[in-house]
Amino acid sequence: MDCPCGSGDAYAACCGLFISGAQTANTAVQLMRSRYTAYTRLDARYLLATWHASTRPPELVLDAEANPQWLGLKIVNCTDGQAEHNSGTVEFIARYKINGRAQRLHEVSRFSRENGRWYYLDGKRD
Repeated sequence: MDCPCGSGDAYAACCGLFISGAQTANTAVQLMRSRYTAYTRLDARYLLATWHASTRPPELVLDAEANPQWLGLKIVNCTDGQAEHNSGTVEFIARYKINGRAQRLHEVSRFSRENGRWYYLDGKRD
């Protein structure tokens, strides 16, 4: 099965490695892709675990009926966010349908790396 993040790789060899806990993301883009995939799979546990403690909500409820049908992810730009950095930004566009209507989410997300692990801080949406 292809990974929902759009990498072209199989889920088990891509975001599945991070979501299962077998590996941690080496870059902000890897974390961004795996978080998108977690949204498609309604995996609140992974999303909360990869959300920085300073901005993480106390809970995250993902309901298949209330949540969008995710259609695709496009990484537009990345600034820093490599293994040697402690911060980075990832600009992305995520396409989805909700109530049968096509939508898109355009965001510049900020990431922070602490103790060798990347975390999602927050994002600014268009």
